[in-house]
Amino acid sequence: MLNCCLRFPLDGASLSHPIRSTHVNSYTNSSTARLTAESAMAAANSVRIAAAQMTSVNDIAANFSTCSRLVKEAVAAGAKMLCLPENFSYVGAKAGDSLLIAEPLDGPIMQKYCSLARESGIWLSLGGFQEKGHDDAHLRNTHVIIDDAGNIRSTYSKIHLFDVDVPGGAVYKESSFTEPGKDMAAVDSPIGRLGLTVCYDLRFPEIYQQLRFHHGAQVILVPAAFTTVTGQAHWEILLRARAIETQCYVIASAQAGKHNEERESYGETLIIDPWGTVVGRLPDRVSTGITVADIDFSFIDSVRAKMPIAKVNSYIFLQSS
Repeated sequence: MLNCCLRFPLDGASLSHPIRSTHVNSYTNSSTARLTAESAMAAANSVRIAAAQMTSVNDIAANFSTCSRLVKEAVAAGAKMLCLPENFSYVGAKAGDSLLIAEPLDGPIMQKYCSLARESGIWLSLGGFQEKGHDDAHLRNTHVIIDDAGNIRSTYSKIHLFDVDVPGGAVYKESSFTEPGKDMAAVDSPIGRLGLTVCYDLRFPEIYQQLRFHHGAQVILVPAAFTTVTGQAHWEILLRARAIETQCYVIASAQAGKHNEERESYGETLIIDPWGTVVGRLPDRVSTGITVADIDFSFIDSVRAKMPIAKVNSYIFLQSS
């Protein structure tokens, strides 16, 4: 496939954003050589990421089998990293079930995913793992980054817990069994510098601002299990806003569909570029599968150079510190 350019107006300027074309016409030898060189240059400035969508259940082995299949699809698509949604390894059938299966990060569940990453040669973002807490009555909702050698590179425990009376829906009290995290996390990876968040964090823009302007994030990960009510109303809007205001790629892997008789997730896994454009989306909002997109580092630089909001934000952060 060849690269072509789509231009987006920006205050009288323009941004070149590579897109993919499946149609190849006849070119002269010189034109072909030039385009091949341009394609090689573009490839050096971009790397492919995959974002998964799935419906986890209360069966750890079945969920691992689904994740393994999604990993194979991501590898076949040329992705360097696959992002799985919140609660990828387990969704309980009733309240309290997650506490029963919670494990430390060196436990057998996480070690199987470390082996999967190593054997497949791919980085994994595992959002929302039920990590054992400080006592038997609590767990941590932990986002784990594993490299292609099977090593845990970074972890982030969800700071903002979902204590909400959803309009027209159920009442949730995540804090009743989950201890909140205290620290933000960012880590370098083959797809750029990653900022880690989980689900409900999405409604608190301050953490995203900090990840971009204090921690240097280029790509922000948002594994989630949004409810159908809140997802329909706010999911895509919030994600695009976070991408635009941070000028980062946002990778939002979602739980989708009916997990059991009591719980259903909105779905709609999305990959959004720093201009706020959706560049990856599954054709079915609740199906199991992956979407892929190329993280274009030159596009990140172009957006940030032409609209240099970091200068103003740096001043504000300095004034408030």
